[in-house]
Amino acid sequence: MRIRDKDILIVIPARYKSSRFPGKPLKRINGVEMIKRTYQRSLLSGHPKNNIMVATDSSKILNFCKKNLIKSILTSKKCKTGTDRVAEVAKKTNYQIYINLQGDEPIFNPIDIKKVINLTKKYPKEIINGYCEIKEKKLFKNKNIPKVIFSRKKNLIYMSRQPIPSNALFDKNKSYRQICIYAFPKSSLIKYKRLNKLPFEKSEDIEILRFIEMEMSVKMVKLSSKSISVDTPGDIKKVEKILNKKNVKKIK
Repeated sequence: MRIRDKDILIVIPARYKSSRFPGKPLKRINGVEMIKRTYQRSLLSGHPKNNIMVATDSSKILNFCKKNLIKSILTSKKCKTGTDRVAEVAKKTNYQIYINLQGDEPIFNPIDIKKVINLTKKYPKEIINGYCEIKEKKLFKNKNIPKVIFSRKKNLIYMSRQPIPSNALFDKNKSYRQICIYAFPKSSLIKYKRLNKLPFEKSEDIEILRFIEMEMSVKMVKLSSKSISVDTPGDIKKVEKILNKKNVKKIK
């Protein structure tokens, strides 16, 4: 099965009433709304503009997208996760692959987006998720950052917001964190949508675990560590600090 760019839709899920940071998609970072910055990162990957879409439950975000000529779609307020939102888009559209780029990734590396797209073309039947190495102990202990354990063949074993495999091993072994971009075949999203949150997914608050609990494999791909997910108001300051540095012109 040959997959082309036109067969792949990048979906940027954006929920207005986030439990940890309400209204964050429209919060400004150096004067530019976060959702717009994330959309611009997708464009820089070289993927066709018509194959990039914001999926939201908010009329405020929808109107913002229309005003800024960003392709968008209104989805149900019942969607509990970004992947649920992408799955709803999959039911309403006809693409073979859906890339889920979380709406709170305003400095996501476009090279990584392209890397995931190229990999899903090679493995169109696989679910794909990104990871990178954790190099700071404070990140290892940060509960906003999902940590990853995978097999030798880079298949996901488990993911947790807790320090895993354990805090004591951090200085002796490499540890890894999730990078919030996913690639899904349409069929896997349809199966995902049929279920509510499963036990481990619910306890960890990590949506990719639903696929593991459904006994579906997830292929992990190593990406750069430049991405910073905005989970709290304090994260905006971190992103602005990076953007203001002269040596990161490629991120702007």
